[in-house]
Amino acid sequence: MSLFQNNNIYKRDTCRLCGCKNLRLILPLTPTALCDAYVSAAHVNEVQEVYPLDLFLCQDCGYIHLPYVVNPEIIYRNYIYVTTSSLGLSDHFKKYVNEVLYSLKPSPQSLVVDIGSNDGTLLRYFKDRNMRVLGIEPAFEIAQNATKSGIESLSQFFSVKLSDKIRKDYGPATIITMNNLFANIDDLVDVTRGIRTLLAPDGVFIIESSYVADMIQNMVFDFVYHEHLSYFSVKPLKTFFKRFNMELINVERVPTKGGSLRYYIQLDGGPRLTSSAVAELIKYEEHIGLERHDTFKVFSSKIDERKHKLVNTLHELKAHKKTIAGYGGSATTTTLLYHFGIGNMIDYIVDDNPEKQNTFSPGCHIPVMAPDVLYKSRPDYVVVLAWRYFDPIVKKHQAYLDRGGHFIRPLPDLEIVERLL
Repeated sequence: MSLFQNNNIYKRDTCRLCGCKNLRLILPLTPTALCDAYVSAAHVNEVQEVYPLDLFLCQDCGYIHLPYVVNPEIIYRNYIYVTTSSLGLSDHFKKYVNEVLYSLKPSPQSLVVDIGSNDGTLLRYFKDRNMRVLGIEPAFEIAQNATKSGIESLSQFFSVKLSDKIRKDYGPATIITMNNLFANIDDLVDVTRGIRTLLAPDGVFIIESSYVADMIQNMVFDFVYHEHLSYFSVKPLKTFFKRFNMELINVERVPTKGGSLRYYIQLDGGPRLTSSAVAELIKYEEHIGLERHDTFKVFSSKIDERKHKLVNTLHELKAHKKTIAGYGGSATTTTLLYHFGIGNMIDYIVDDNPEKQNTFSPGCHIPVMAPDVLYKSRPDYVVVLAWRYFDPIVKKHQAYLDRGGHFIRPLPDLEIVERLL
């Protein structure tokens, strides 16, 4: 942690995957406060620090990343996000476990280790299927609650040192999972060495992470925030794992996080053959130009176009004295509010997560309330900031529309929904 002794952030000048310095800025975004740093009323008058949020491309290996690294102790030790707060994610993990066990066919009571296990939702499904499970979760309170619920969880950051201890105490892992976390780690070399140490000879390491190709295609630029240091694609990761005598043997597309990939990695010479899907996706990435700067220039222009449409619409509504609320106090909300510059046009935000209610949004300090306020204060318009969940949110709050309200979808294209006559 010496890099953080005098500051909460540092900027690395080398590629996390290949170590080179041939880096190029490809997507500048507005600096933001930490995405999930919602504050209580007691701290609402305190100014929250904002940090740069620009994406860079390694021109040697094609890796896309955020070079600005915020001290993980600040982000994760008092983390409040839990898996069950994300709409549909629990069902996704249940399906995930069924698919993985069907594909890999591990022996009963094999060890499954989930790194970044959060509240233990994924591991609970593995445990229900007769697997031994262990969670690694640095957020102390979340790990403690998971352990109390029957999913043993170590409140530590994963490392080579910890992997040695786990292997000694629990044996090698047949399955190691890391969902939406591999992209959040700065020192991928140490973590990958730890994975290699812990993995059984016939074991498989499974990563699920947002896919940069889908981020561009589906306009989910707001998924860029300080937790997410890496924006992965297949080609750079395949090369990276080769460095550790590991091989990428399969990739599967999954719908979470606006479009993700599930990567399967085994030790070199492992028992499983490499799927043709790996080469097919690399060919696709080359075709759409993931290693080209101009691809992201076009992407940036599309983001700006959506920004101007939304800002102009909100300005016009405000000019006509309309009240405007937001829906969704998610991590992506912070990026969207800052980069679109609409924080001062949102009167309040509603969110389904009780942990977010009665807090104030990061930096902008917009009040966050329970959704029932929509029926008490009856705002004229609600911008669905958690826009990837637009359809289920609108369906859930049809009564708000019936009372004359309007929902605004900001992305991937501006849309205003009102009651159907």
